[in-house]
Amino acid sequence: MYSSLIVETSDRISTITINRPDKLNALNKTVIEELGKAIDEVINDPEIASAIITGSGPKAFVAGADISEFNSLDAAGGKALAQKGQDLVFSRIENSPKPIVAAVNGFALGGGCELAMSCHFRVASESAKFGQPEVNLGLIPGYGGTQRLVQLIGKGRAMELLMTGNMIDAATALQFGLVNHVVKAEELIDKARSILSLINTKAPLAIAGCIKAANAVYNEAENGYSIEIETFGNLIASADAKEGASAFLEKRKASFKGQ
Repeated sequence: MYSSLIVETSDRISTITINRPDKLNALNKTVIEELGKAIDEVINDPEIASAIITGSGPKAFVAGADISEFNSLDAAGGKALAQKGQDLVFSRIENSPKPIVAAVNGFALGGGCELAMSCHFRVASESAKFGQPEVNLGLIPGYGGTQRLVQLIGKGRAMELLMTGNMIDAATALQFGLVNHVVKAEELIDKARSILSLINTKAPLAIAGCIKAANAVYNEAENGYSIEIETFGNLIASADAKEGASAFLEKRKASFKGQ
């Protein structure tokens, strides 16, 4: 089904592994298109509650974009490339109603850093490194990196990383708030799965509501407080909310159905 990805699902968690280790899992047209299909599967398959995105091999999560595809592009082609990536993958991940976590197992540079940042949060191995080195190519990030890096670590730190092209290690990424957890490489997927396993016990509609309302903080076209109020109102009438309240009052574990 996929030529550049390995997709496996167990316990309602889909693990999407970018599988180009000889190219340090660099993003090319095929990877972008297949990631788009895999994300659609996560969103639309009722048997999948959440997902992990990671890279194949010990060296890289995604070490960037495939630069060989850049040389033939003019301005219109460059805009189309960036827009396609945003539409198919990066914005789809960010706005997925199901949680998608990046398990960063090595270099997350350029498009790889952008891919990790589009996920709802990030877990990193001790060897992970992050950076947006596009200025070294005479470019800027094109898959949302200038926006999400500022959102996640603040304008001053983001400006320095964007303009120097420098990398930061996992410990610094944790300090900056770019990642939530740093663990040993052999514990990385288990850590991501343990967090998602807990999230998967919660009410699916409420999880989707958290994602929608939190994303509205950064959308100038939306009023986040209004979205929160509307979502709260819709959820309080749901079967899951009734079940949650009943379970709390009866001192038992809730059984959520996503309804």
